[in-house]
Amino acid sequence: MKRIVIFASGSGTNAENLIKFFHNRNNASVIQVFTNNPHAKVLGRCNKLKVNALIFNRKQFTETDEVLNSLKELNPDIIVLAGFLWKIPGNLLKEFSNKIINIHPSLLPKYGGKGMYGKHVHEAVVKNKDVRTGITVHYVNENYDEGAIIFQAICYVDTLDNADDVARKIHDLEMEHFPKVVDKLLSEKYFRRCEK
Repeated sequence: MKRIVIFASGSGTNAENLIKFFHNRNNASVIQVFTNNPHAKVLGRCNKLKVNALIFNRKQFTETDEVLNSLKELNPDIIVLAGFLWKIPGNLLKEFSNKIINIHPSLLPKYGGKGMYGKHVHEAVVKNKDVRTGITVHYVNENYDEGAIIFQAICYVDTLDNADDVARKIHDLEMEHFPKVVDKLLSEKYFRRCEK
């Protein structure tokens, strides 16, 4: 059974979707959610879905090995960032090389980087009159949104769409594709390919 750990900072819709997708499956399950936000709605979702959640602060994350040691005890096969806004520190990147992935609400490399998340991305898409946007699942490295791209899905932007309209389209793409991408990454075929 593959072990999934999720990091989330906000409402947790992607986290909930992943937890439900892998519930009662025989290949993988979400074993823990980590959050840097003690007021995050994801905590309520975890409680409702009976998944353990751990709250940590910036010092524990970046200045000590507390979060790293907690992860090492859990021994995850994959760490999924689902609306997690902090940069991943070097000790985690080194320990879990090619095991940390993120979902970003644009077609990277467009609209990536520090401060480009959620509504900021959707507002930029509308302001620049892009005719299409989408989601990108990518590996996490030392720079925001610059890791190797794993998967992208596209949606089209109508001329009358505002940022909220774009957000809904992106949300639909995330709900449809993100769990399937995680599932595919956890396949034995994928891990054998990585080990070569």
